[in-house]
Amino acid sequence: MRLTKAIVERLTLPPGTSDKIYFDDDLPGFGLRLREGGKRSWITQFRVGSKQRRVTIGTVKTTSLDAARNQARRILAKVHLGGDPQAEKAERRARASITFRPMAERYLAEHAVKRLKPRSYIEVERHLKKHWAPLAEIPIRDVTRADVAAQLGRIAATSGPIASNRARAALSAFVAWAIGEGLTDGSPVLGTNKATAEISRDRVLTPGELAAIWQGSGAGDYAAIVRLLILTGQRREEVGGMLWSEIDAADAMWRIGAERTKNGRAHDVPLAASALAVLGGLERREGRDLVFGTGEGPFQGWSRAKAALDGRIAAALGRAPALWRLHDIRRTVATRSADLGVLPHVIEAILNHVSGHKAGVAGVYNHARYAPEKRLALTLWGDHLSTLIEGKSQ
Repeated sequence: MRLTKAIVERLTLPPGTSDKIYFDDDLPGFGLRLREGGKRSWITQFRVGSKQRRVTIGTVKTTSLDAARNQARRILAKVHLGGDPQAEKAERRARASITFRPMAERYLAEHAVKRLKPRSYIEVERHLKKHWAPLAEIPIRDVTRADVAAQLGRIAATSGPIASNRARAALSAFVAWAIGEGLTDGSPVLGTNKATAEISRDRVLTPGELAAIWQGSGAGDYAAIVRLLILTGQRREEVGGMLWSEIDAADAMWRIGAERTKNGRAHDVPLAASALAVLGGLERREGRDLVFGTGEGPFQGWSRAKAALDGRIAAALGRAPALWRLHDIRRTVATRSADLGVLPHVIEAILNHVSGHKAGVAGVYNHARYAPEKRLALTLWGDHLSTLIEGKSQ
């Protein structure tokens, strides 16, 4: 019979059956499928080689007879030309199921964790799971450049431009891996703008800039962290994660365990009087060994605190400060200490660098040799800072 609107409305399941297909005589392969429970769907049935395939076009309620017949014609024409519409539909469904979140988790577990240093891995994981969370349920192939650009803008507004740049880099690396795995064909990151120009990695702060940073550091945890960075030349994460149990006030020493240093080697940092004064001005929180921060972990909110510091410096100077980042302080301590006459191997010991004469076996035996020299150098540096900050020298 030829399926018409009137006939379709009259068709019912034969007694004792739960599933029945009525095929159209005018278009072989096109039919109406009735199922127990009242569901009525348009289907197209065809053969690909020795296998019979069936594609559901839509329901009677949502798709008209004419629209269903036209769709069936297109499907059957594709089969005639050698295509397999059912396989293509299954492939589209499979692609749609490859969403951002599970693939990002696979990337982290199978790729990133094996190739990144622990600290770098934590940062990449944070960017993919937090900053790119709005993409979580979107198929990777459907993520557009507009999606990425819009989210980069939101990240810059809430977490700062540097965080936006880092999130962009993490996403770019993930998408490059996904392309290699055949999960997508192109990168939606290409062509998007960075939130800010990156600062040169060899930037050394001028004496005036260093004094402005100290004076603009404000109050609270971040102010103390910035001043300890300036006084000791240690890494941001080491200062931000400082423990009270690491501080030996009697010996004026900060003893950082191997588990907290970048190179995995325990490190002793002599504390000049000015550094002890900074620590002495902090209130110890009950039941908390961490010096900074209020949650379960160490200090957080780096980007927001840095932006506030730049604002205070700008207000004091009457203009925006030149671009700089916290790691520039560490490089500046090394450079300016050398200007004061501190020998290179002592500077390396202060920074806990393993390079040059300290690399290899020699580094093991030289590990504690320069304790007096480190203390003398950091005392000299602290005295120089006092003079600089008081404005007696520029």
